Parts: sequence; structure tokens; C-alpha cells
Amino acid sequence: MAVAVWEMPVGKRYMVDAVLLSAALLLLVWGYVMMTSASLHLHSDGFFYAKRQLAHILLGLIAAGAVMSVPSKAWFKAAPILLAVGFLLLVAVLIPHVGVSVNGSTRWLNLGGVRIQVSELFKWIAIVYLAGYGVRHGQELRATAIGALRPLALLALGAGLLLLEPDFGATVILMATAVGMIFLAGAPLLPLLGLLAGLVMAGVGLVIFKSYRLERIVGFLHPWEHAQDSAYQLFQALIAFARGGWAGVGLGNSVQKMFYLPEGHTDFLLAVIGEELGWLGVTLVIAAYSLLLWRIFAVAGLADAAGHAFGALLVYGIGLWLGLQAIINMGVNLGVLPTKGLTLPLMSYGGGSLVVDCMALGVVLRVYMEARDRQASQPKGIPWRAGS
Repeated sequence: MAVAVWEMPVGKRYMVDAVLLSAALLLLVWGYVMMTSASLHLHSDGFFYAKRQLAHILLGLIAAGAVMSVPSKAWFKAAPILLAVGFLLLVAVLIPHVGVSVNGSTRWLNLGGVRIQVSELFKWIAIVYLAGYGVRHGQELRATAIGALRPLALLALGAGLLLLEPDFGATVILMATAVGMIFLAGAPLLPLLGLLAGLVMAGVGLVIFKSYRLERIVGFLHPWEHAQDSAYQLFQALIAFARGGWAGVGLGNSVQKMFYLPEGHTDFLLAVIGEELGWLGVTLVIAAYSLLLWRIFAVAGLADAAGHAFGALLVYGIGLWLGLQAIINMGVNLGVLPTKGLTLPLMSYGGGSLVVDCMALGVVLRVYMEARDRQASQPKGIPWRAGS
């Protein structure tokens, strides 16, 4: 399979995908500018959140650089241990006085003064585990339904712990990404379709039997009737887009972020972009994510063509995860999906999610380096093996 290549040198040997790196840096910088605009009024020190986010970005870039120096086979070998650590973190965050609660949800741990969102870290760990499983048990996975469903059943335990936080959005992202990865690893379609039907039914049940989730669905379906209660955020976001029109009211001039729209610097950052930069700005954001995701999947295809099975599955998983999260966040902001607390990757305020996003992209760049190196140094037809 031919994959378009735009790259630049890093050191004497390796190359990085210049388009992917440029798209990621564009989203980081643009997100920082818009997040700063959306948060100036939230603290007596107008740049309080801006300074913290700048520290998050620096940490993310350092983490991405560190991850790029780690061979992907190290992630392959560590995958089972990482999964065990992930489960321990999910349990730890539920322990009273250990997990940190914000707005009624307990999703964070404070480690050395750094607040870590465990759900984001667990999604990353799950992707590493599933990529390793797809290589270790590829034959069984492709031949039997049990081989395909076994890793999903294990991750369902993690999803149950996420629901106890509660974090319904992260649960949806986790299981949807997991099913997608198992399918791409070659699992038979029929049992996965049955599993998807079961997951949808379970999701419906979780909505029906939790009143606040049901209220959000009702508010989503009838936003004008519930503009002052369950659909308040959606209603204010739609007003922001309407005020922005095609060209926006100008950077820093949003009214909605000042008095009406909650979480404008996190979950509803796209609505602030829509008000200040208009539909033109929103379209450019969508284009930037499309470019990023195109290059991520292109890197996965390149790794697959080079026989780098683990790297290909790993990058496919990262693309599914970031793509789903971006689509759901945008859908919520635009009123085409029910309100859910998910950040816009690389753009929204938040240290834990941003650092993990940067780490994931660091792995994509590392896999690109390895795939290009293998293409250049190995005879055609010799596949990459996990232990090599």
C-alpha cells in the first residue's frame, strides 16, 4: 500500500512525519490561544489558567519527546504489567481521601502535586494492551469468537470501574475504541456486531436508570423547553454559535463565555471558538483534526505495509481514540449529540488529558520512525516481529 510521505530529519538516522507534527502543534497553539481567551474572566489573575495550561503543554511536549525515545517493542513487552497498573489506579481513585472529586465526579489522583485523570491514562494503557494482544493472540483472535471477546471482557471490568467514578464518556470511548481495534486485528465481524448490540443496550439501560443521564437526553431532544435546566449548556452553546455567524465577533469578544456558558475553557471550547471566530473558525478546527487523523491513519498504514504489526495496531487505536473523542466533543457543542463531559483533544484546558494526548502522538511519531527505518533497512517480505 502506497502512503504519502512528508518528513523531516531528526538526528542522523530518524525522520518524523512533518505534516502530523505540524497539525499537532497547530492544535496545541490554537487551543492555547482560545483557552486563554475563554478563561481570562474565571480568576482574579486573568492569566491563571493560561499559565497553568502553558505548564501542561511543556509537560506534554517533554512527555512526547521521552516517549519517542522508547522503542515500541518495550511497550509490547510491558503491556500486561501496564494493564495491571491501570486497574490499580482505577481502584485507587475510588478510595475515599485518595481520589480527587470535582463537580461530583472522582476521576483524579494527585501524584507529587500533579493531578492525573486516571480515565485518560487507562484509555492509553488499554490501547497498548489490545495492540499487544492482537499480536500475541492474532491467530486465536481471527479464528474464534472467544479469542476476540476475551480481551473485551477484561476491559469491561475497567469500564465498570470508570462508571463508578462516574465517567460515562470515557467508558464509551474505551469500549468503542477496543471493539474497533479488535476488528482491525482481524476478529470475525458477527460476534463483534452482537457485542455492539449488547453494549448499546447496556448504554441505554445506564441512561434510563440514572435520572441525571435521562434528563440530559430529554434536554438534548427538547433543548428549548429545558433551556434553564438540563439543556442549559447546550442552549448557551447554540446561542454562541448563532452570535458568531460566519466570521465571528472577534477574538476575546465572546459574551457567552463571560456570563452564560459553563466550562467554556474545557468541554465547550468549540462554542467559544464559534462565537469569536465564527463558522470559519469552526471549519478550520475540523480541518485541522481531519489532517491530524488522516496522518495518524496513514502512519498506521505505513507500519502495516512495513510488517510492523504491533505498531500498526497501536497507531490505529490512538487514531480511533482521539478521533472519537474529538467527534463526540464537537457533536455535543453543535447539539447533534447529548451533553457529555469530554474535552477537545490538544485544545481544551486540562493537564492530565493533554499530557496523555501528547504521549500518544509521541508514540505515533516513534512508530513512523521505526516503520520508515525498517522499510529502508530490511529486505522486502520479511515481517517485523514483536520480540525483534
